[in-house]
Amino acid sequence: VQLQASGGGSVQAGGSLRLSCEASGYSFKFYSMAWFRQAPGEDLTVVAGINWDGTIPFYEDSVKGRFTISRDNAKNTGYLQMNSLKPEDTAVYYCAASLSAAGRLERTQDYDYWGQGTQVTVSS
Repeated sequence: VQLQASGGGSVQAGGSLRLSCEASGYSFKFYSMAWFRQAPGEDLTVVAGINWDGTIPFYEDSVKGRFTISRDNAKNTGYLQMNSLKPEDTAVYYCAASLSAAGRLERTQDYDYWGQGTQVTVSS
């Protein structure tokens, strides 16, 4: 089971990026997924998550209205569209997958598999 995150980069405040998380080695459609981020010196925290069929997303308060999580099970890929980026969004972003079908999965221990991080840097 592998998750491959990509799409990070450096943008100016107000810009946009789209992160992708490609899954391999398992049936992606059976898993909930989420994006977490970790800024320097801070804990790893959830940004957004989505259930197995993409119908129930959730968001951390600071990204509501700016970020959109989605998934394409036919492509075994999840996405995080990030608009109106702010310097405080600067962090390493990680995707994660969970076998749990429960609702809002916000804890790192809820997730079974993790991708490598992708750096997002937003300059003012």
